[in-house]
Amino acid sequence: MPLNACRRKNKPTGLEINTCNRYLNAEIAQLREGTVILALGSIAHQAVLKACGLKLKDAPFGHNRLHRLPNSRYLVDSYHSSRYNVQTKRLTEEMFHDVFRSIAGIFDR
Repeated sequence: MPLNACRRKNKPTGLEINTCNRYLNAEIAQLREGTVILALGSIAHQAVLKACGLKLKDAPFGHNRLHRLPNSRYLVDSYHSSRYNVQTKRLTEEMFHDVFRSIAGIFDR
């Protein structure tokens, strides 16, 4: 069942997230060491942590925040690029570019 954000408040249901999480877990397990996962929004952030067996309190969501995942993988957070976030300037173009600069910096290490 694909995630479909056309529900109440434009967010997937808990059932949809839980159903998809086992597939996300399988996808993450196939990623190479050093892979960076970009989470667009807190729902994606939480789904990645759950798929990796991590607790939310150990890796709180924050824009342009870097988290280390098991097996030498990384998670980078960004506010979701929704129309609401862009129009309210919660996420600006410069902030979004900063996320990708941070990701590029991981590879420069």
